[in-house]
Amino acid sequence: MKPLNGQTAALPTTIFTVMSALAQQHGAINLGQGFPDTEGPAHLVEAAAAALRDGRNQYAPLTGLPELREAVARSNARFYGLDIDPATEVVVTSGATEALAASFAALLNPGDEVIVIEPAFDTYLPVIRLLGATPRLVRLNLHDWSLPRDELAAAFGPKTKAILLNSPMNPTGKVFTQEELSFIAGLVQEHDTYAICDEVYEHLVFDARHTPLMTLPGMRERCVRIGSAGKSFSFTGWKVGYITAPKALASVIAKTHQNLTFATAPNLQRAVAIGLDQDTGYFTELSQGMRVRRDLLAAGLSDLGFGVLPSDGTYFLTADIRPLGAATRPGEDDVAWCKRATVEAGVTLIPVSAFYDPAGGPAPSHFVRFAFCKQPTVLEEAIIRLRNWIAKA
Repeated sequence: MKPLNGQTAALPTTIFTVMSALAQQHGAINLGQGFPDTEGPAHLVEAAAAALRDGRNQYAPLTGLPELREAVARSNARFYGLDIDPATEVVVTSGATEALAASFAALLNPGDEVIVIEPAFDTYLPVIRLLGATPRLVRLNLHDWSLPRDELAAAFGPKTKAILLNSPMNPTGKVFTQEELSFIAGLVQEHDTYAICDEVYEHLVFDARHTPLMTLPGMRERCVRIGSAGKSFSFTGWKVGYITAPKALASVIAKTHQNLTFATAPNLQRAVAIGLDQDTGYFTELSQGMRVRRDLLAAGLSDLGFGVLPSDGTYFLTADIRPLGAATRPGEDDVAWCKRATVEAGVTLIPVSAFYDPAGGPAPSHFVRFAFCKQPTVLEEAIIRLRNWIAKA
């Protein structure tokens, strides 16, 4: 039989699937996958359930229900001062993953280049390559996750179509500073390119302020801004995303979206619209609650000897395993260490090397990612298990 798509067929099983299966096999606490272990707001569940019974369960409009598009526009105005036309500048998608795919497909032609900052979420590069475009990889500086400005500037060239900016950033927890954003904006304008901004963790920031690149001078017409109800309301299974973009971009993204999923579940859209209109106090409490979990985990890991890196947002914290000494084995990389921690300690993590592409050279092999979007008692038990395991080393 004729061969299948070579790029897709060659993709490995994701590290998340591998580690979650291992966690289940050994009864480990899974701090690998980034989803909360508690439900989001009960009144949004009730709103979604009620919307199922209101007799409006056929296709939603292509770009999303008017009430959700209007709520997205109001949210942009409330938090960032952006004046968005809900009729022409918002597209509702089936999750942020589809939003990214639709945005890439709307912007990229074969031969275009996209700048991707590593470590990077693992869905970015396969989609870029499937479209015939080429990712240009730029790696953040280790230990403080600062932006290497000379390397970033050198990555821009005549074939650059866009830069992908993930802030707050998975897996690092980095929130790009105002100075870094201004530098990026300058390069985007200098080279007449676009920016696809993955901002799904926009409401999960702790010691920094999230500033959309779209709000910077000269960037309003160049940015695609992607948000996620799953992250903002702790309903990752709902898969409701939303794109904010200038009319010229949004209209083409909508055509791509039409050929991917066409529309998203209408009852979930109605519930998300209610969620976006909640009092600002909800979003403050969301970030404060996650900050408590981050601090609990960071303190526990530091006490155990891990080298804990800064995390100013998201669900994630990165730690260096090298200071653990006897708890690591000679020549053992982060993948092997994570598998051994799952089996022996009963705690599952994600090796950070999985967020680097081999095309960019050897990845750092001594960092592991913890997901702290779990109940404090679960995090405390994970720390106890790791302490007992390390003590036996």
